[in-house]
Amino acid sequence: MSKPIEAIAPALAALPATRTAALTPSEIVRELDRYIVGQDAAKRAVAIALRNRWRRNQVPQKLRDEIMPNNIILIGPTGVGKTEIARRLARLAQAPFVKVEASKFTEVGYVGRDVDSMIRDLVEIGVNMVRQEKMQAVMARAESLAEECVLDLLLPEGAKPTASAHAEYSETREKLRTALRAGALDKRLVEVESTSQFSPFAEMLSQLGGDELTMELQEMMTSTLPKRSRRRKLTVGEARRVLPQEEAQKLVDMDEVVAEARQRTEETGIVFIDELDKIAAAAPSTSGPDVSREGVQRDLLPVIEGASVPTKYGMVRTDHILFIAAGAFHKVKPADLIPELQGRFPIRVELQSLTGDDFRRILTEPENALVKQYTALLASEGVKLTFTRDAVSEIAGIASRVNSESENIGARRLHTVMTALLEDILFQLPDAAVSKQQITAGHVRDKLKNIVENKDLTRYIL
Repeated sequence: MSKPIEAIAPALAALPATRTAALTPSEIVRELDRYIVGQDAAKRAVAIALRNRWRRNQVPQKLRDEIMPNNIILIGPTGVGKTEIARRLARLAQAPFVKVEASKFTEVGYVGRDVDSMIRDLVEIGVNMVRQEKMQAVMARAESLAEECVLDLLLPEGAKPTASAHAEYSETREKLRTALRAGALDKRLVEVESTSQFSPFAEMLSQLGGDELTMELQEMMTSTLPKRSRRRKLTVGEARRVLPQEEAQKLVDMDEVVAEARQRTEETGIVFIDELDKIAAAAPSTSGPDVSREGVQRDLLPVIEGASVPTKYGMVRTDHILFIAAGAFHKVKPADLIPELQGRFPIRVELQSLTGDDFRRILTEPENALVKQYTALLASEGVKLTFTRDAVSEIAGIASRVNSESENIGARRLHTVMTALLEDILFQLPDAAVSKQQITAGHVRDKLKNIVENKDLTRYIL
């Protein structure tokens, strides 16, 4: 029997990736429902894809390597939830996740980003994710070591003290420890020494991305250049925040971090390729090479099929990385992609355009709903903001109407409408005379009537 989502949701952040991925498809869909309205077909598709990763790990090793992920194309207009579905799925799986735009890539040999860079970015995210987890695991010990460092700065021990002097030193140190933990010494200044390994040339090379030679040069310079140490004055309170991080980094084995991050990237990584339709062409180009369309598709193909991509952390296999692509496909269709690339995305899901009722639900139901966001923002100023049910319906109706009469940008239209509606209130605060603010349907109409009815204003403001 499936567990209710209320029971599993609070613990999701604390669960390891293997446990989170063991959620059933129905549980995954219910978790996505907390943030995304509608689009049931897309939620089912990604839930099955995530569950299949857990299923793959249960089969014998010999067969496991043969089971490839079923990559997905999400088809639908902008603002209907394509990116949000992929992002929430990655958070739920606690997997390395990177979002890229297909239109930013160019064919190998031309100026621009090559498609391998998305795998390098994914590995970098994986390394940072694992490093943070490892640092969190040793943070208690790091805080204890940092406390000793601060005490050493406050009370340095003399060379070869006598037994009586050592006893007096220990007693004074314990008194300082008590005061330190009570926060009584937070304003006192201490001089902290920190080391760093910074090379402007190495940093410049890292921005180039690109080929193996560039990465090898960067690694060589980073490993051979000496570390620089510098001393800086901090308050004890600041030192107690800075030193635990430095101590935690010393306790973490980076070789272990890199090995685990590479494995996690290869086994659970998710790449979200947006604007895939921008590199599809309805007809072959006759005016010369199109370095940002078919050439990019052909470069994408081996990466999605499964290849070894060089990164500064070593070679990374892409065979089992899940690729989720998305695009509006207004002027082209998935069949306009090269046949080989089409075959690497066997699952295609069409997302539906949002209705006025969808907008109403988006405003209030998700955990990150706009009404909840603005209520929390005004609460920080001591103002209680409320929306009547009719006001929410009016906002949803205006957003739907503007989308139908001008460019359809989906749920993103709600952001522009809410900003225009609450602009005066947000500007006037803080105001001691204002402690409550209720938004009614009449208030919405009065504030937005002229903008909605004036097509020129609507075009530029909403």
